Amino acid sequence: MAPKTPRQLRKRYLSRPPVEPMRLRKGMSVVDLVEVYRRAGAFNGGRLAEGADLFGRMIDSGATIALTLTGAMAPAGVGGAVQAMIEAGFVDVVISTGANLYHDFHFALELPVLQGHFHVDDAELYRAGIERIYDVFITEDSLLDTDAFVREALEKAPPELRGNVSTAQLHHYLGHLLLAQAPHPEKSWVATAARLGVPIFTSSPGDSSIGMNVAAMKLRGGTTTVDPDLDVLLSTAIVYDAEVNGVVILGGGSPKNFYLQTQPTLWQILDLNRGGHEYVLQISTDSPQWGGLSGATPSEAISWGKVQAHMLKNHVVVYADSTLAAPLVFSYALSTREPRKPKRLFDRLPALYDKMRRAHQRRHPGAGAMPEVKRAVKS
Repeated sequence: MAPKTPRQLRKRYLSRPPVEPMRLRKGMSVVDLVEVYRRAGAFNGGRLAEGADLFGRMIDSGATIALTLTGAMAPAGVGGAVQAMIEAGFVDVVISTGANLYHDFHFALELPVLQGHFHVDDAELYRAGIERIYDVFITEDSLLDTDAFVREALEKAPPELRGNVSTAQLHHYLGHLLLAQAPHPEKSWVATAARLGVPIFTSSPGDSSIGMNVAAMKLRGGTTTVDPDLDVLLSTAIVYDAEVNGVVILGGGSPKNFYLQTQPTLWQILDLNRGGHEYVLQISTDSPQWGGLSGATPSEAISWGKVQAHMLKNHVVVYADSTLAAPLVFSYALSTREPRKPKRLFDRLPALYDKMRRAHQRRHPGAGAMPEVKRAVKS
């Protein structure tokens, strides 16, 4: 192909809208502010507008939408924003660090999570029995009482929670206990997810106080065992079943890869190629040049078969603090889109898994049978 002339290059690169000065006015809404960012179109204000538009298209497409959650989002109050997305039907499945679930329990159980400060004497906090998450204070009594809630829940676990279970089953059960017993279940996004059938997976189940308590119960004769293999299979089954898949990634870390790896699990391991995820919105403070997963871009994920190459317009990275950007993106969605009917994927997990299992066995009839998945804890 002949090289382009300077005139052709100028036409190509100068075809986008002009940058407009940010015109702010009294009484602006979130929709108005996003429009200001869109008209300016520069730096991460521009990316935030693109991210808000992308999330809207994701919702409009009917995609099965995952949310991955890292960092101390629950202690910072972002759990309420997650809850709003679940209630609107804009989030269908969550992959989170266990800590975000554990700290969410404090709010439902009416245990103190307080505004603190980062410029303090941490040795004094230790003597006072106060734990610090940057500028948030949590008392050790809150931790001990939450531990007691988890252990008592495991002691009273129904038959469905005996033996090997997925984290989705465990969290669904704990969410329903919050709905039934906690003073303020309306403050818990885990309880809301249980009520609306949204499965919550934890990619590293031993890496939180929930996992610590599950492990400790083994010393007391507990029989609940979290099986990460089931999480891999069930999350992959959700992706296999969906016609269109999208994800909002807050931060990065293990939950990010756990969701994105569902596509390589399908094509690389199970020979059931879905071609990659269609929509990816990532909000992160991490940059790609350090080689870490949290900063890796959706375009890099194309090379792994995690993201579809032909849908680049549906890949956006906003380099911003999630406590700033996510509420804006979510509020924009609430203001511009009608709620969707919940997909209630948790209730369908055994059927989704069986669909994927049978498809794999048709492709590989000589392979050993994949394990059965027992019925999930009843909603």
